[in-house]
Amino acid sequence: MNRSVLIIGNFLSGAENSRGVCEGLAERLAGNGWRVLTASHKRPRLLRLADMILTTLRHRQQYSVAQIDVFSGPAFFWAEAVGWTLRRLGKPFVLTLHGGNLPQFAARWPGRVSRLLASADAVTAPSRYLKEGLEEHRADIRVTPNPIDLNLYPYREHQTAGPRLMWLRAFHEIYNPSMAVKVVAALMERFPEVQLTMVGPDKHDGSLERSRTELRNLGVNGRIRFLGQVPKKDVPRVLSAADIFLNTSNVDNAPVSLIEAMACGLCIVSTNVGGITYLCKHGSDALLVAPNDAQGMVLAVTRILLDPVLSAGLSRNARAKAEQFGWLEVLPEWDRLLTTTASNHRASRAEQKPTHE
Repeated sequence: MNRSVLIIGNFLSGAENSRGVCEGLAERLAGNGWRVLTASHKRPRLLRLADMILTTLRHRQQYSVAQIDVFSGPAFFWAEAVGWTLRRLGKPFVLTLHGGNLPQFAARWPGRVSRLLASADAVTAPSRYLKEGLEEHRADIRVTPNPIDLNLYPYREHQTAGPRLMWLRAFHEIYNPSMAVKVVAALMERFPEVQLTMVGPDKHDGSLERSRTELRNLGVNGRIRFLGQVPKKDVPRVLSAADIFLNTSNVDNAPVSLIEAMACGLCIVSTNVGGITYLCKHGSDALLVAPNDAQGMVLAVTRILLDPVLSAGLSRNARAKAEQFGWLEVLPEWDRLLTTTASNHRASRAEQKPTHE
């Protein structure tokens, strides 16, 4: 069989952006014997869309199946446009749903979402949250987790957690970074040695500036470091320097950064939004609080700092949960899905060919 795939997504790590799941998938499939074409690495949005469509058209003889990332908002149009192009070319494709806001987007645009999902040969989602949130638009969505390379993330059981905190997301309002600053300010009264490291790219919506202003207003200068975007290869080292991981999101699905922190054995304290309650079990592998509840997060961190039995249990269980997301488990699922999709499509086309006596 011709094991060739076109992967459509945001291949932007070379443009100082966070590394998308599609980039890891492309590399892993290539290492597993697939010929892989990708689009797009173009940073300007219109150029990216054009590159996706042109790649789909120009290289139509070079791939047997395609995979398309689907996000909410303006990016949804890209998936629609590429899906429409693939249908006209008679090419099979798999959609992969992303983003904690996609169910809300589907509620606003039910017709568009239903049409796109129905047009695909298969649809995957990285969490039960998205599967259940979009089942009314397509009933057979399959859960395929966002994977990580577990070998890159050294595990350390945090039997006694110190007040070394980590925040690792993009600086964007949906991730509520200023809440982490408020948590540090409140913790300083009881734990004056508290430190927070904030890592992630600036999405230029004012969130980074608001966090810095909050820092100055609350008098926590010297307690918080802003590292900006760090290379993907350095993420395990950065995470391993902390004991507690803060996830302050207002919208979320199954964030890779949180899975990475679990793999390192950090104690997780997160808001209970979107897919987080599907990913984490409160009291077992994480402590969960309501969105925007800085005081609730302070109390959760305090519990971890004062209770070594709790911190050790959260750390062990977090690593055990992360082991479900290794490439060893996930890559065979992708291999089977893409192989089956391409094979079924060929068989269907063969059946449709007219026979001549």
